[in-house]
Amino acid sequence: MTTRLLVGPFNRVEGDLEVSLDIADGQVRSAQVSSSLYRGFENMLIGRDPLDALVLVPRICGICSVAQSAAAAAALAAAAGIAMPANGRLAQNLIQATENIADHLTHFYCFFMPDFAREQYASEPWHAAVAGRFRAQRGAALAEFLPARAGLLRVLGYLAGKWPHTLALQPGGTTRSITPTEKVRLSAVLREFRAFLEEAVFADTLENVAGVTSWPALVTWADVRGGDFATFLRAAAALDLHRIGRASDVFLAVGAYPGDTGQCFPAGVFDGRSGQRTAFDPSAITEDVSHAWLAGDDALPPARGETRPMPDGKAAAYTWCKAPRYGGQVVETGALARQVLAGHPLACDMIAGGASVSARIVARFVEVARLLPQMERWLAAIVPGEPFCAQWTAPEAATGIGLVEAARGALGHWLSIERGKIAGYQIIAPTTWNFSPRDAAGQPGALEQALAGLPVAAGDPSPLVVQHVVRSFDPCMVCTVH
Repeated sequence: MTTRLLVGPFNRVEGDLEVSLDIADGQVRSAQVSSSLYRGFENMLIGRDPLDALVLVPRICGICSVAQSAAAAAALAAAAGIAMPANGRLAQNLIQATENIADHLTHFYCFFMPDFAREQYASEPWHAAVAGRFRAQRGAALAEFLPARAGLLRVLGYLAGKWPHTLALQPGGTTRSITPTEKVRLSAVLREFRAFLEEAVFADTLENVAGVTSWPALVTWADVRGGDFATFLRAAAALDLHRIGRASDVFLAVGAYPGDTGQCFPAGVFDGRSGQRTAFDPSAITEDVSHAWLAGDDALPPARGETRPMPDGKAAAYTWCKAPRYGGQVVETGALARQVLAGHPLACDMIAGGASVSARIVARFVEVARLLPQMERWLAAIVPGEPFCAQWTAPEAATGIGLVEAARGALGHWLSIERGKIAGYQIIAPTTWNFSPRDAAGQPGALEQALAGLPVAAGDPSPLVVQHVVRSFDPCMVCTVH
């Protein structure tokens, strides 16, 4: 006998999310993930001046507004064929990395770890320590993390003027140059945040954390460490979170943080089933709306996509989220995908049996440990007095794609300009990929696959194991539905 369980709406999530589970014999047989609030930012942009995108798209989300700004700026730059000077590139990298690091840690401290402090785990030997650190709103860790996060965000004050919703990111670079004195102050900001990471988060150097190469080595490392990361690892190992939450085993990254000779984290697609890595091809992306409350029948490439609400008359629909596919495949995106495509040995080891809750969280911490030293190098390379921005001229007619990596994964903006105005704008956000519904072929999205097979006790209205899997993807539903 199959029963249906509706989990949601979820708290501590940006936007509206519900998960419907079909349960039989004590486990999830299938899942449907619903993004239940339509917003329509793509349609707001039609007919506007192209530069209006830089004002409007950051308002999609207050958590990852810099990523949306960067994608819009990249699409505008591609449409005009403009290249930014080195200082602008370095400053943009610093701005994006600051937001991504802040997002990773905000997810951990504010969204993910409070579930481990719930009373359902009170009998676990690790519960008291975890609850003391991570209980929602009252955990001791927040008193340390929030001031440290505010300190890190001073980087955006110097380089972007404000956060969120900065206008400093432009197609030609950044509008805010820095002086030699400000460069010294920025170095002090990064040094202070490194101290927080190495004392409170890791209880070890960033370089040592980034140098761990396997899951067994990480467990051994955590056994002799303090710090919040090690606390999570011990709880996760006790709950076998490295064994649950497997999705499609296909990982996609569009590339992050360009340099003189490539990207810090490269683009690509990795198929964990075959071990094959292929180059990323934007033309392989389509959006299926067969199970969305949106008009349309065919799966279209984003450049030709539409966002036309159709709340009634579509029996198969259960969400406002489209179903992006890459070459017809369901893919997973995020920090785990980035680190796998970057060839980090720990990330690659952790997906040997498929992705998991633990693998996704570990990858975010590996990324933090790798990014901050890289930010120190980017800052050192900035040359005060040299240009930060190239002049952008609006084309009369053009198309452009802006691809960046937000904290949660691959973000793409597809722009077309006609008669000097925006004629088309489509966005695929990370959570659109990960929380997509079924497509016309019946393939469940990444989260829907990751939920299948989870154990659910009879009468449990909100299974914690479901919460852990959902939150391991770090949902941002307002970006999902734009």
